[in-house]
Amino acid sequence: MGEPSDKRPTIDAEECTGCAICIDVCENGVLDMEDDVAIVANPDSCTGCGDCSEECPVEAIIME
Repeated sequence: MGEPSDKRPTIDAEECTGCAICIDVCENGVLDMEDDVAIVANPDSCTGCGDCSEECPVEAIIME
């Protein structure tokens, strides 16, 4: 697991393929699926670890 930070995930819906790897890797339940695309559903639960971004195979998640 990555180190906590103040950064939060932003998902590029046009790049997201809906593989859901980011949802599986997030231990805090921050992400969910909507219309076959990942979304940030619970931003307050995010620790900023960046695991979702690191595991995204199409680089659709940016930590900002």
